[in-house]
Amino acid sequence: MATGILALGLAAPGPSTAAEQSALKVSGRIRVRQEMLEGQYRPGFDNRDDMLAMKSQLFVEWDSGTWRFGGEVIDSRAYDTDAGSVLTANDVDAFEPVQAYVAADFEQPFGKDSAASVQAGRFTMNLASRRLVASDDFRNAPQSYTGARGDLRFSGGRQMTLFYALPVQRRPDDFPSLRRNRISLDHEGTDQQLWGVLASKAGLPGDLLGEVGYIRFEESDHDRATRNRNLHNLSARLIRNASAGRWDYELESIHQFGHLRAGTAATAALLDVRANFLHADVGYTVAGAWKPHFTLEYDYASGDGPGAKYTRFDTLFGMRRAELAPSGIYGAIGRANLESLGLRLEGAPTSRLDVLLTWHFMWAADRHDSFSTTGIRDAAGMSGSFAGQQVDARLRYWLLPQRLRTELTSVTLFRGRLLRDASNASANGDTHYLAASLTLSY
Repeated sequence: MATGILALGLAAPGPSTAAEQSALKVSGRIRVRQEMLEGQYRPGFDNRDDMLAMKSQLFVEWDSGTWRFGGEVIDSRAYDTDAGSVLTANDVDAFEPVQAYVAADFEQPFGKDSAASVQAGRFTMNLASRRLVASDDFRNAPQSYTGARGDLRFSGGRQMTLFYALPVQRRPDDFPSLRRNRISLDHEGTDQQLWGVLASKAGLPGDLLGEVGYIRFEESDHDRATRNRNLHNLSARLIRNASAGRWDYELESIHQFGHLRAGTAATAALLDVRANFLHADVGYTVAGAWKPHFTLEYDYASGDGPGAKYTRFDTLFGMRRAELAPSGIYGAIGRANLESLGLRLEGAPTSRLDVLLTWHFMWAADRHDSFSTTGIRDAAGMSGSFAGQQVDARLRYWLLPQRLRTELTSVTLFRGRLLRDASNASANGDTHYLAASLTLSY
């Protein structure tokens, strides 16, 4: 299937005039990634896991000046998986139209220095810090949404985004079908609804950008039993972007409230939700040839402890790789029951090579809840809260600039007491994850 999509992209007929050539955009990517994990932390799975992940994308957009019509087909498949693998619908979405939209761009609709863009249909979406709504590129099967959004820009550095969307739920999602890479159209419906508004102002004192937002997520049973999450999210964010020779920083707080069921059964008790998330970092970019950027960062996502209220933070559709750790068959760290203090180094020694290195110390925000996204839990809290350390390194190199890039990722999870001693923790020792990929862009 990947070869077929590539051939379709390369064989697309070329426009006959310069005007048509600028109006029609055709692009695509093929990524092949081998993932290996040893020292499985999850209970009930094989100690060693392997997956060959393949993702092919073909994107086409017609831009008439004001109106744009776009579509994208993606083919995400996984091979070399065993019966004890952690394969999920985040890895497989065979031959799916992830985008099919119409959009319009308007210049100065509200006066000088203003602009507006509206979009409707199915599309990928990244909002603000991407900690609640994103389409994560590292994940083999990206998240898309069906609905409408409007992006408004006003004079004075003010912007606003409004949106209403139905998150696309990947199908199939049962393990046997995923192992066969079975083709089935994804589901979208009012059983999952997402909407909200974000407003920001650039040029604040200290060269800061300020942002506030409200995002609502509502869920109900359809063809799958759910916990009927009904969550309100209030966010506030301040950020100073990185620049050579100066300090930068970011502070974001999200308060989450609403209700959900204690389980997926229709008779399960309804629980009030009160959860919180906080991210803070301070960084510095060294002026020089490759501008290394050093960051000290802190993350807190509340966990669910004893009490009548549900207090575990839900990141909804937030990204993972850019901030915490790779997903794929690793996927140990997410924004849930997590307290983390880390150091980060990023830089680009050459125009072809960029590097990333992070080192995190991690604790459970509540020792009674399962730690982050590992599934490891000590309900009695007797194993303490220290989960361990994570060292994450990534190298990316353009073999052919803008055409062919290779990427190597290595993650080691040094397990602390909680991940070693909890009653359902595996006895496999520290976890080692390695991923090597090759991406062709056309």
